[in-house]
Amino acid sequence: MARLPENHPLRFALNNEVHARPPEPLSAPAKISCIALITGWPYRDEDRAVVAELTARYGATPPGPGVKHYSVDLGDFHLVWERHTEFTRYTFIVKGDAEHPLSPPALAAAPADWVDALPGELILAANAALVDELPCNGDYAEIAARYFGGHALVGSNVTSSAGLALTDFRIHADGFSSFLIQNKSMPPWHAGRIVQRILEIETYRVMSLLALPVANTLGPKITKAEEELAEITGVMTRSQAVDEPALLERLTRLEAQIEQGYTESQFRFGAASAYYALVHRRIGELREERIKGMQTFQEFIERRLAPAMSTCAAAERRQQALSDRVERASQLLATRVNLTLERQNQTLLDSMNKRAELQVRLQRTVEGLSVAAITYYIVGIIGYLAKGAEAANHAINASLITGLSVPIVAAFAGFGLWRLQREFSRQNEKKGEERP
Repeated sequence: MARLPENHPLRFALNNEVHARPPEPLSAPAKISCIALITGWPYRDEDRAVVAELTARYGATPPGPGVKHYSVDLGDFHLVWERHTEFTRYTFIVKGDAEHPLSPPALAAAPADWVDALPGELILAANAALVDELPCNGDYAEIAARYFGGHALVGSNVTSSAGLALTDFRIHADGFSSFLIQNKSMPPWHAGRIVQRILEIETYRVMSLLALPVANTLGPKITKAEEELAEITGVMTRSQAVDEPALLERLTRLEAQIEQGYTESQFRFGAASAYYALVHRRIGELREERIKGMQTFQEFIERRLAPAMSTCAAAERRQQALSDRVERASQLLATRVNLTLERQNQTLLDSMNKRAELQVRLQRTVEGLSVAAITYYIVGIIGYLAKGAEAANHAINASLITGLSVPIVAAFAGFGLWRLQREFSRQNEKKGEERP
């Protein structure tokens, strides 16, 4: 058999990703406790360390570096540890009791000091019971009174009526939400998958709702920013040029505030959308069939969770629309400021050109006066010389010589000034070319 080509570095990791979090096979009766703690990046090693510490107590193999899913039987209970981006989930499984399906919880089998030391903040605590037969002879009213505090039940037949799931989606006095699951004809791996899906629905439901307080806090801020933007744009329609720099500064400050809010909430809203999609996907995998007189999981989620997610989506859209409007207003005002500056610069250039023209005229006047002055003095000197020569020799006409010298001297004086001016201009041009 020919050898395969060299493997891509990620080939096995990508293939194993679809098997990353397999369900645990479950046989009734069984009790399951699930707790989820907000951990995030700072706890990426700490929560793995506490699991390793627990396995050391029971002489089991700890999770390896980089492992995000770990399942181990510790004798007293079975532990499943899952590391997610924002949270860590611990699932505890013990043998159930048909007489007391939900108490004591499976979590009671774990060492109390170890549970108390778990890192992070608790966001979910749920107890689930897998039973062959519903307690109370299947009387839903009595089940609700005994196990769910008398609250209205949410439930359905699942997987083509091979199972049945009940809950009230409430946190009870013991701090746990409760789920009662009947296994009518599901094999262990299928029952484990249904329990896993139901606990994932509860986990992702709660995680998606983390965005609701953000949306509620953001709403008044967006309204205030919208009002300020409306005020600024109103002033823009009637503002003078002197007001534009101040308005641009206000807009820039408002844009920075909006961008800060967008940056702080963008991840939360994106995560909520992803969690909400997972909730719908997990509910779809239950393949629900209605129990008469009872809300299904799908109906409860649509009636209770969907409005909250709509609020988050609306806040995100308002924030994005506000950011776009502020950006357009900033661009418009910046254009107006630039046009005003260009007009001011043009006016300044025109003024400078006029001054330059006056300077040229003055310079030419001065040059003309200089030629006249030079001519006057030189002709005066020639006149003195001519008069002296006339006194010595009567044949010389001093007045004639003086008069004839005037145009000649003026021509030479004008030519000399022209040569001097041209030389200065040439030197200035040369310096300009040498300057970097």
